[in-house]
Parts: sequence; C-alpha cells; structure tokens
Amino acid sequence: MEIIIDIEGSVPLFAQLIEQIKQAVLNDKIMANDPLPSIRQLANDLDLNNKTVAKAYRLLERDEVIQTKGYRGTFIHPNAKVNSSVDLNALVLTKLNKTIDTLRKEGVTDSEIRIAFSDVMNNRIS
Repeated sequence: MEIIIDIEGSVPLFAQLIEQIKQAVLNDKIMANDPLPSIRQLANDLDLNNKTVAKAYRLLERDEVIQTKGYRGTFIHPNAKVNSSVDLNALVLTKLNKTIDTLRKEGVTDSEIRIAFSDVMNNRIS
C-alpha cells in the first residue's frame, strides 16, 4: 500500500491518511488482519508528526477500520471493508442540516442556533 500525503492540499493530513487507508481496504490492497506500521514508523515514513498519525489511527479504530492489539501492533479490522464505506461526517452534516431546518421553521434565528450549539458543545447545557 502506497500512501501519498499532499502537505500543500486543503484536506487535513490526518484526513488524507484516513481516506487512503479506507480506499486501500475497499480496493483490496490491504485485507482483514493485515498488519499496519506503528504510529512512529508511519510518521517517519511519511515525514509527519506522530500526533497526526495517532489521530488518524484513533479515528480509524473508532470506525472499526483498524484494531490495536496492545504490543502486538495495529491490524486491519475484520469488518474493515464494510466499515470503510461509512461516512460519519456525511451523517453528521445530514442530521445537523435537518435539525437546523426544523429550528428555522420554528422561527429560531441563526444566531440563537449558533449560541445554543456552542453551549451544548461546551457542555454548559444538557
């Protein structure tokens, strides 16, 4: 699997890494249970910060595209192919758009929506 990161691009580096790993899974370039390089090794290979690779791995693990097995390493998850086609960002955007449309129909202003959203995200209101 070859990963090419465009440091000049508008897409965040961790997002590029996530997308390329998911595409490699979907295109059968890497299969279930295949090992992945350690965070440190991949960061060195791609000339990236360890934290960038760690963030990508953390999100891939959350989405069950990869799995970490302690000191044995990181591997492609058995359900990676199915899970690689799920786009959580699209889900979030769809749900937020529906909610905002509903609130606007009720007469809530965009400013009120922003303030409420900020309050909820900052855990000031539950």
